[in-house]
Amino acid sequence: MRPLIGITLSFDKGVHQLRHAYVQAIDNASATPVLLPAVESDDALRAMVAPLQGLVIPGGPAVTIGLDGELPSDIGVTDPIRARFDVKVVKAFLASSRPVLGICYGMQLLNALDGGTIHADVERDVAGALPHSPKRGGESHPIDIEAGSHLSRILGKRTAIVNTRHIQAVATVGPSYRVSAVAPDGVVEAIETPDGRVLGVQFHPERMDMPAIFEHFVARCASVDGTA
Repeated sequence: MRPLIGITLSFDKGVHQLRHAYVQAIDNASATPVLLPAVESDDALRAMVAPLQGLVIPGGPAVTIGLDGELPSDIGVTDPIRARFDVKVVKAFLASSRPVLGICYGMQLLNALDGGTIHADVERDVAGALPHSPKRGGESHPIDIEAGSHLSRILGKRTAIVNTRHIQAVATVGPSYRVSAVAPDGVVEAIETPDGRVLGVQFHPERMDMPAIFEHFVARCASVDGTA
């Protein structure tokens, strides 16, 4: 059977949204995507996530947990309804030892919930940082992937060209994670747990020719009993 993979949704002005690329990436990796609306009751959350074998946390606005500095004017704050739901659903999956893939905002949220900190504005806060947002002239750039990391084994290489769509960035890494990739300016581009069960990437593999990340994630999820 195809594993069931939950995907959290954006929430703005009372409307849930999700780019189809996330759905397609999970479907192409031979799993069934299950969209998770930001319910506010714990009972509803538990019922939704119980049968799932993995979780994808996609991109979003600003992470405010563990924030280092003041947010700039060109990034919005995540709606409190989504923010509360994302925290609860991430904690539920981490507690049940099911695989989690965090993308952009998702990676930053994983890090912040583990006690790491987040640059509110990486260009302002890090000397020599490149622009990482297209709104500020950011373009695709190379990353250096740590030798022996799970990410290097997943991609089968030590370097890659990735897209870049973020203003915030990981400042200090939470104790449960290790850095597995960095940009040329030293900005953290990927984090992972030592066992590889949780992976966070700052770039957007669903918008790139990088199916290996989703295929590996789904393969891990396939071994999970979705009755947590």
